[in-house]
Amino acid sequence: METNNSILSAAAAQQKMHRMALELAENIAPATKSLILIGIRNNGVVIAHKIAALLTPYVQCSITILEASLDKEMPSTITYSAPANFTGAHIVLVDDVSNSGKTLLYAIKPLLDFYPVSIQTLVLVERMYRLYPVKPDYVGLSISTSLQDHIRVLVTGNEIDGVCVETKA
Repeated sequence: METNNSILSAAAAQQKMHRMALELAENIAPATKSLILIGIRNNGVVIAHKIAALLTPYVQCSITILEASLDKEMPSTITYSAPANFTGAHIVLVDDVSNSGKTLLYAIKPLLDFYPVSIQTLVLVERMYRLYPVKPDYVGLSISTSLQDHIRVLVTGNEIDGVCVETKA
């Protein structure tokens, strides 16, 4: 038997993303010329688009959104939706949930072949099971759950409908 418990409504998720966008706007220098948001497929891309829309009134730089595709179990190859030169850019990796830090760490790896000004990470939900040395810079909600729980960000089209914890009994 499986139970679902809502931990964020659509409105609460929107509020968390707005707060993270404000934090990001405060932390990138006013002289920043370009910001690249890299959404990790699938839900990370939706969140990246939401963050970009929320950032627009607060920053003067150009914002590019890319999609990163990788196998989250065995992330040996990362592909981007378009070729990009990351040298001299501020980069923010965006994902829906950070469990162990593995996905974020492997998504950072190919960026190190360039010379970006900064690489930061943003997640809507962070679990407390960090196994890799990556701590998200911007977090909507930190939650401690059991290892049997699964955090699921509910997305319909380009909208975040909420976040729930699925517990297997």
